[in-house]
This record gives sequence, structure tokens and C-alpha cells, in this order.
Amino acid sequence: MLLIGPAGAGKTTVARHWAATRPVPTAHISLDDVREWVRSGFADPQAGWNDHSEAQYRLARRTCGFAARNFLANGISCILDDAVFPDRPVVGLGGWKRHVGPALLPVVLLPGLEIVLDRNAARSGNRRLSDEEVARIHGRMAGWYGSGLPIIDNSHLDVEATARALDEALARALASPPRW
Repeated sequence: MLLIGPAGAGKTTVARHWAATRPVPTAHISLDDVREWVRSGFADPQAGWNDHSEAQYRLARRTCGFAARNFLANGISCILDDAVFPDRPVVGLGGWKRHVGPALLPVVLLPGLEIVLDRNAARSGNRRLSDEEVARIHGRMAGWYGSGLPIIDNSHLDVEATARALDEALARALASPPRW
């Protein structure tokens, strides 16, 4: 499963909880965590998008895809999280499908803007973005509506309720695979 959403949607928190509470062994792989690992001090995406930050994210996605394929090959399910933009199909969802495989199930977490702004304000360090950047990212995520992907508005859901909604999305996808 690939959990998609803007900064402050709760992707990492929900993914960690969901992986920890699954009845089968499940790994959580966070693109942000892996990107920090590959960063090597040569670019700071908060300073703006540039060739270096793009290269970091490409490398991080490939690394996450490699790890996910290895987990899956060893009978361990996976949940990944990333802020995938609907208007960047080659490096976004298409890239994830290439890196992980065609069975990847994307699910979008898309709470309201005020919620993601509040959650982002509680962050510290390089995980905290400016309000303007959060609003811009959130606006771009609206492009997922009408995509056919499962979308969960977790504005008023706690982590456990959001994890249950993920279980329901997974059950629906397994009963009738999405055509995306």
C-alpha cells in the first residue's frame, strides 16, 4: 500500500500504526526518512526545489521500492508513505508502480487545509514547512479527486479510525482491483 497525502495529513503516523497493528508482518517505509538517509548534506528541499533535491527524492524512491520488493518477496507486507502529486505521474505514482510493482495500492489521505496547517505547526526541524508551502501542496493534492483512488478525509478521524478506513480501502481493492 502507498499512503499519499500532503504534509500534515498524518501519513507517517497512520502508516506506523497500521503496520504495527496488522495481523500479518508489515513494514512501514517512509520516503521522508529514507530521503534524510540519502541526503548527505548536498541539498535542502526547504530552500526550494532544485536538481539536487530532485535527485535525492529519485534515489529515495528507488531505495524504498527496492526495500518494499525485498520485504514482499520474503512474505512481509508493506506500507509506504509519500506526498505524491497527481500532476507529476512519471515521478509520482508511475514511478512508485515501476519501483514496487503493479500490485501497489495507492490510498490518499486528504484532510482539510486547516487540519494540515495545524498539524504542520506542531512539527519541528526540517519536517515543518511554511504555511504557504503546505497550502500549495494541499491544493495540488485536490487533483486526486476523480482519479478513482480511494480518498480518506481524516480531518475528524483519530489514528485508529483512519487505520480502520485503510483496512476498508484495502478490502474493497482486493474485492475489486482499482483501474488506475
